[in-house]
Amino acid sequence: MKNPASKFSRLAWGALIYNVLVILFGAFVRATGSGAGCGAHWPLCNGVIIPRPERIETVIEFTHRLTSGITLPLVIILVWLAWKIFPRTSLVPKSAALALFFTITEALVGAGLVLFQLVEDNDSIARALSMIIHLVNTFLLTGSLALTAWWAAAGEPDKIRVRGLSAILVLAGAAAMLVLGASGAVTALGDTLFPARSLAEALREDFSPAAHYLIQLRVYHPAIAVSTGVYLFLSTAWIRRRANNERIEFFASSLFILYLLQLVIGIVNVALLAPVWMQIVHLLVTNLIWITFVLMTGEVLGRFSVSLVHQAVDQPIQAVPRE
Repeated sequence: MKNPASKFSRLAWGALIYNVLVILFGAFVRATGSGAGCGAHWPLCNGVIIPRPERIETVIEFTHRLTSGITLPLVIILVWLAWKIFPRTSLVPKSAALALFFTITEALVGAGLVLFQLVEDNDSIARALSMIIHLVNTFLLTGSLALTAWWAAAGEPDKIRVRGLSAILVLAGAAAMLVLGASGAVTALGDTLFPARSLAEALREDFSPAAHYLIQLRVYHPAIAVSTGVYLFLSTAWIRRRANNERIEFFASSLFILYLLQLVIGIVNVALLAPVWMQIVHLLVTNLIWITFVLMTGEVLGRFSVSLVHQAVDQPIQAVPRE
């Protein structure tokens, strides 16, 4: 008979992958200007439960609502199973409960975008702020799901310690990545609302004092990306030497490779004037970087003993000395 924790971990990984796909679909809705496809109605679409597919924007937005709506019952099942399978002292049910909380707030943010008409051609500061809130909540949701899946599959720490220089470095890195993600969300909004006809035109507009604020803000994203990348490289290099942990080594190496790939993708995205498909690729790698960093952070903050998940298997995870 298979370990229930193993089945749970597969469900948790599935929920994480599904959420990432929903996030990418949401980016497609924004990039194609389909956010108002259901009008200013939520949860109804154009005032009805099932709208007529008269406009492609309506089809795109309604399909997005259907796919994102599956997330809530999926995460509810995940939380129920977590509390049923794992001990009350386990971190897995707690991280699953956090995922449920951020799933609910994600739905509320999405509803707010529609009801307050912060979609389509809206270029207000309120919409830019809502994009930042949406991005941060999405990151917290995927981070919670990633920790739930990883701890269930590979073993969880007996406790989380937020102390020492390593903890400070990873928490500062998380804050930097949230700022980077927020600037990326605003930049993507500017690229959608004010597409440039050429790279030369885009560069002129970026530094023009008469340009729209969303255009002027675009120039900050590459600078934040480079500075964050330098910080992550230096901090993770120090942590991996100090920790001497195979898991941290793996996540740090993966983070470095993904970040270099993302920098290349960012350059190509700018050169191609941010086509929709490239924006989605950019966002996909962004999510992979964030998930990798969150899992590394969980390893850094966690002090491992014998995992609650792996007590019943032949080769439990051994204790790893921490600083």
